[in-house]
Parts: sequence; C-alpha cells; structure tokens
Amino acid sequence: MSKVWLITGSARGLGLHIAKAVLEAGDRLVATARNPGQLAPLAAEFGDQVAPFALDVTDPAAAQAAVDFAVDTFGRLDVLINNAGFGHFAPFEQTDPDHFRAQIETNFFGVVNMTRAALPVMRTQRSGNIINISSVGGRMTGPGMSAYQSAKWAVSGFSEIIARETSHLGIRTVSIEPGGMRTEWGQIARGDAPRLWKDYEPAMGAMQAVLEKVIGNEIGSPDRIAGVILDLAERDDVPEHLLLGSDAVELLKKAEDKRRREAEAWEGVSRSTDFEDADLSFLKHI
Repeated sequence: MSKVWLITGSARGLGLHIAKAVLEAGDRLVATARNPGQLAPLAAEFGDQVAPFALDVTDPAAAQAAVDFAVDTFGRLDVLINNAGFGHFAPFEQTDPDHFRAQIETNFFGVVNMTRAALPVMRTQRSGNIINISSVGGRMTGPGMSAYQSAKWAVSGFSEIIARETSHLGIRTVSIEPGGMRTEWGQIARGDAPRLWKDYEPAMGAMQAVLEKVIGNEIGSPDRIAGVILDLAERDDVPEHLLLGSDAVELLKKAEDKRRREAEAWEGVSRSTDFEDADLSFLKHI
C-alpha cells in the first residue's frame, strides 16, 4: 500500500529531492512551503499524487492544519519529514537577535510543532515514521553557527526522546545528521554573513575560508540521502541517530574523541561533588 508523506520545506533543497523521490516511488505527498506557488512544478508533474499546502512551521495552528489536511486529503499520515530550516554564518555577538530567534523558531520549534500535531494521528494508527533532518552540527560545533547548531542539538536530543517515548506505539523516530550536501544551503548561510570584526578573525577566519572552498563542492548527494530516507520509511530497525556523509562521520569522531579525553581528564572533579553515601543503584533502571 502506498504511504502518505508530509514534508516541510518541500520547494527546494533536500526537501525537494525527498519529495520527488517519494512521488516517483508512487507514494502520496502533502508538500508544504511558506509560498505554495513554489510547489506548482511538483503539482504539474505528479497531479493528484501531491497536495500542496501553505505552511509556516513556526505557527502551531498552521502545523495542526497541515496534519489535518493530510488526513482529510489522503485518509492517514504515515511519514512526517521535518526538513524546513535555514542557517546564517556569523559570530554570535554579530548575529542580529531577531535572526537568531528566527533560526531557533524554524529549525527547532518547527519540529516541535509538527511532531505535536502528528503524534495523535500516528498513535491512533499505531504506526508512523517521524524523520527529523538535523545535522552533524547537532552533535558537534563550529564557530559561526551558534543559532543553527544550537537548534540542531535540540532537534537531535528531542528526536531521541520522542523515539524512546513512542517506539512501543509503532512510531519510529530518527534524527538524520548529514554533513555537507550539494544544495543551496551553503550559499544561503554564507550569503548575508557580516564582515568579521577583527577580534573574531582568529576564531572565525579559518572556518570562513573552509566554507568558501566547500560550498558548491559538498560531498553529500541529496538524491542519495533521499534514497536512504525512503528506505528508512520501510524499516522497523531504524537508529535513533543516523550520520550521512563521510565528512559527518569524521567530524563526529574528532568531536567525540575530544569530549572523551576531556571527560577522562576531569573525571575526578566530576565525582568529587557526590555525598559520601552516594547510591548509584537507580542508574540500572534508566
């Protein structure tokens, strides 16, 4: 039986690649974008298979309306892809507070709003997939991405919690954590970067130079990532986190090695704050 998907941010980037893969596989799709006119090419190519919907994921009422629309149009909701998001490259101190909040609202609270709307449907069905597009930047950090990566850390953690709360209900949740993808994300992130203040050049200059070399030459294929996501929607054995891309794998190894060394070096201090009669037996129940 064909599945019913809802993808946020379907008009461009990874969301568009996933949308095309879903429709080419014969499934049905609620494709969403802030401007539904951008979805016209999908509707023209795939006809009644796709139902466009105007959606601002930062609006909880709009998120609920999108899920209701999916159920009213296609009778159920099998797969929710929380893909909508964006980032901007700038030191935290040089980031406009409104821009910072907008990234958190879209990248994290958009996921929260859509998940809150979808869970009652999937819980009633006793089945469903929630696939959240996070980032390797949701498990490691780099200077210049304070809002984006803070939001993605929240998405990765939130996804893990939802997976553990709902897996017994037949709902499978996974945090997708890719490295660089050959979409327009990098150009957008770099596009309005401010001129670095001199004080931030030592911390940010090297990262800025790396971005200049990488953007447009990312190793991640959005079509291959879309293929992985289609496969996940057919599986029962999904991971809570899935890195995609060799760059993501290598970056996370470096970050986790640094954390491990730091934790070991400071373990004595960490344990020094316990009461003398500390009882850790409760940990075996967690």
